Amino acid sequence: MATFHFLQSSARFLSKPTSLPLPNPSLSLHFPLKRLVSFPKRPELKRLHEAAVATGSAQPAVDLQNVPVQDTQKQEQSGKLVLPTNDSSDELLRIRHTCAHVMAMAVQKLYPDAKVTIGPWIDNGFYYDFDMEPLSDNDLKRIKKEMDRIIKRNLPLVREEVSRDEAQKRIMAVNEPYKMQILDSIKEDPITIYHIGNEWWDLCAGPHVETTGKINNKAFQLESVAGAYWRGDEKKPMLQRIYGTAWENEEQLKAYLHFKEEAKRRDHRRIGQDLDLFSIQEEAGGGLVFWHPKGAIARHIIEDSWRKTHIEHGYDLLFTPHVARADLWKISGHLDFYKENMYDQMEIEDELYQLRPMNCPYHILVYKRKLHSYRDFPIRVAELGTVYRYELSGSLHGLFRVRGFTQDDAHIFCLEDQIKDEIRGVLDLTEEILLQFGFSKYEVNLSTRPEKAVGDDDIWEKATVALKDALDDKGWSYQIDEGGGAFYGPKIDLKIEDSLGRKWQCSTIQVDFNLPNRFDITYVDSNSEKRRPIMIHRAVLGSLERFFGVLIEHYAGDFPLWLAPIQARVLPVTDTQLGYCNEVVGKLKSNGIRAEVCHGERLPKLIRNAEKQKIPLMAVVGLKEVETHSVTVRSRFGGELGTMKIDEFISSIQQAIKNRTL
Repeated sequence: MATFHFLQSSARFLSKPTSLPLPNPSLSLHFPLKRLVSFPKRPELKRLHEAAVATGSAQPAVDLQNVPVQDTQKQEQSGKLVLPTNDSSDELLRIRHTCAHVMAMAVQKLYPDAKVTIGPWIDNGFYYDFDMEPLSDNDLKRIKKEMDRIIKRNLPLVREEVSRDEAQKRIMAVNEPYKMQILDSIKEDPITIYHIGNEWWDLCAGPHVETTGKINNKAFQLESVAGAYWRGDEKKPMLQRIYGTAWENEEQLKAYLHFKEEAKRRDHRRIGQDLDLFSIQEEAGGGLVFWHPKGAIARHIIEDSWRKTHIEHGYDLLFTPHVARADLWKISGHLDFYKENMYDQMEIEDELYQLRPMNCPYHILVYKRKLHSYRDFPIRVAELGTVYRYELSGSLHGLFRVRGFTQDDAHIFCLEDQIKDEIRGVLDLTEEILLQFGFSKYEVNLSTRPEKAVGDDDIWEKATVALKDALDDKGWSYQIDEGGGAFYGPKIDLKIEDSLGRKWQCSTIQVDFNLPNRFDITYVDSNSEKRRPIMIHRAVLGSLERFFGVLIEHYAGDFPLWLAPIQARVLPVTDTQLGYCNEVVGKLKSNGIRAEVCHGERLPKLIRNAEKQKIPLMAVVGLKEVETHSVTVRSRFGGELGTMKIDEFISSIQQAIKNRTL
């Protein structure tokens, strides 16, 4: 009989995120910790690029599956191919920007009535928005061929500076109304124009390659076409957005495309359907998640783990309403600053009520229910609170962008001299929770006071220093985003890295000097005087929906044993063993193990079906197993693990679950 210690320690027993398979043995990817959204290091180009993107759709119509890339272009001695970023390679940035211009030129050659708008570089390539007839995939092939011709001609990219009046005349001459709007948004003179040969030009600050021939026509592709509202406004025209990817050489493109295929294989929307975890029911409306039994079990496990950990860390749990009187949102300022993200108000008995977009005001009301002394602090409250935010239908994306979601929200009320210790406590809690789910690599950013802010200089300085000291104490490296904080306080953002090296924003720690003033919350200090407490917002997972989507893609649906909706499936060789199989399942369930029987097919098919459903363990039962009161165990990753008694099987599973072995 095989010992079941193997089940606890072997990587073959428990599901683990695997490294990305690669197209050939000599090509591999090196995944970084760097943020994927890339801007040139020169601040003036960053500002111009941001201004250009701001004139387009606020939310991309498609998700390009952020591709992990590295900060350096050098190939390591290990032979790994290091994909460059827009930050690390000025040449790559120029190639991508020029590709956008070449694509626009090609489109207007093929479709003379098309009107151009904007065409920036982005994380993995470029896009351009056009006001034109709808395009198909076949159209993309035509456009790519025309781009190849333009590249082959090796036309020069020429920069020209003109006056605002001259720019207006030229735009009017070619009848490009969107360019006139873009010109109006440019505040600095002179106006810069880039020409491709003598045949096409665009308002642009650059940078570009010297000639179109600098683009390797085997190192870029047009990927997709989607609709995007002009300037992200659904009341404005729907444009045709063409996405492309561009790299320095063909090898980089192949590596990127291979990665993209792997990301597609892990798409949580497909896996969610295949494993029957969740759905979006159109009859109910877009962006509203239905958790199916298996997905609901996984959510239940996540929530239980979250609550247990918070209680251990000194948090009190709350449950608060989903709606409130509109006056509450006036006090909080949401109706003034966040109204476009809120749903319409409803009238109940001559009073206006509002679905909540956030949980913060509710937690403040709980704080205000009684007078507090300085001795009460710190006060920590936490809630898995469902909120509702208005999103355009075109921006909805599986579990990643929804209209109703549950935040793992918490608020800490403390004294000024407690900020550092409380922040450090949040960092420890965050690490503990994320490690449970297999996330150990993070990117941390500290955002400081912006130009416009509430609160005096002294409290901003104390809070910012406290955040820095807490991070230093923790030993985490971090980047400082000078002036990137919210107007009401400094913050720490944490992005987790998944098994493909992609970054996902999850955890946030935000000091708030605004809401305590708006709600006039106080405490009595040691001199019996009323003072204002410090308020800290924080979330670890972000939202349960989005985090579950990340988990699905991180594990490609192969959840670790403790998190798997079904942990073991019992399979009879023939239906004559069905009665014993039901006894085994009953015993597994009574010991807290999620199990089921599956029968009615030949054993090889039952095993294949269990593997497709990503069941971690299979217990095969034949005549011998019935006679010896045992099961023959098969692991999804370890193959045949041998025959063992039921009690041994149960004990070893329980130990593996308890240890949360990944």
